[in-house]
Amino acid sequence: MLSSRRVPKGPGRRPKSLARKRFMELLAQGWPLAAAAREVGVVRTTAYIWRDGTTVRRKDGTVKVVPPLEPLALRPISPRFLSEEERIRIADLASRGAGPTEIAKTLGRSPSTISRELRRNAHESGQYRPFHAHSIAATRRRRPKPLKLSTNPVLRTYVKARLKERWSPQQISRALRAAHPDDAGMRVATESIYLAIYRPGTGLLRKPDPSPLRTGRDHRRAHTRLIRAGRRFAQPMLSIHDREFEPTDRSVAGNWEGDLIVGPHHRSAIGTLVERQTRYVKLLHLNAPTSSELHAALVRALRALPQGLRRTLTWDQGTEMAKHLDITADTGTKIYFCDAASPWQRGSNENTNGLLRQYFPKSTNLAVHTPRDLARVEDELNRRPRMTLGDRAPADLFATLLMSENQPSLR
Repeated sequence: MLSSRRVPKGPGRRPKSLARKRFMELLAQGWPLAAAAREVGVVRTTAYIWRDGTTVRRKDGTVKVVPPLEPLALRPISPRFLSEEERIRIADLASRGAGPTEIAKTLGRSPSTISRELRRNAHESGQYRPFHAHSIAATRRRRPKPLKLSTNPVLRTYVKARLKERWSPQQISRALRAAHPDDAGMRVATESIYLAIYRPGTGLLRKPDPSPLRTGRDHRRAHTRLIRAGRRFAQPMLSIHDREFEPTDRSVAGNWEGDLIVGPHHRSAIGTLVERQTRYVKLLHLNAPTSSELHAALVRALRALPQGLRRTLTWDQGTEMAKHLDITADTGTKIYFCDAASPWQRGSNENTNGLLRQYFPKSTNLAVHTPRDLARVEDELNRRPRMTLGDRAPADLFATLLMSENQPSLR
């Protein structure tokens, strides 16, 4: 049983909090109220309420007082930029007829800085107004730029193609950096890809089309913490603590982690195996999530491997592994079991199951997928480069292992 404290997520969560914060920031920077309201997308009446507060008369005749928002302090800026106080002194000195050189000497600034300030930030009337100038300078520092994926069609096409192959933004970013080490125009940061997906009008996501991310999200999610109830450790089983290597030790190939992903009401399932060193994935087609079906599928999969590549298998304490002793007898593979409610002890397999859920969503009947469907998904996952493997693909590393195992030893 799972218990958790859920945090509301999605675009509707606290819909006005960020707008109100941004509105007060703009007012603190010297923006006019109407301009700040347009910038954050609210009507002027709302802006007045946020700034000055108001009273609301309830249906029962009582009056509710809505206080104004607390003014926000301006974020400190670098001393290399002119401050609001300096601009006030510039306006005062300029109104007395002082030139840029004299003003610069008084403020301890370069004459070119003062000359540029008077020229670039002057009001439409030709006068230099310090608060107006400070607002323009603050806006210019933001330098809002279009996303690179919006302006580079070649880069956008590449990213969209990889997303269709279910690559993650991180994998795409690393692949571009490796393919174009000397061309900064053909590289894009991971966060830029996420922004292009979450921000409308970039060409990567057009609602109501589904999100191209493997998670299916089209907005950022608030992280939640699940507290899982424990279960009794079944016997007789080999515990993961009896394994001959530490959980972080992946130096020896042939050690696997496994689990089931199940459909509604546990009436359908797919078996998943992950080789710990190469992260190579094998999918097991099951007609039913029973111990007999799993026993037959594991024996077929493990017997197809050389003995050196089927040393151990780590599983959870599910009843589907009731015939684990028969599996060991038929394949020679030692089977170890994790502690109760401890999926992190099979970290590679849990991560892979999360990737597989894009192909096999939760609450869907998994029995409709044929062995050919599983082979296609297996191939696509194994050809995907992994950061933890130095941007190499599991299929390439596992092929190397098979060649070394099948090669006769020299005497």
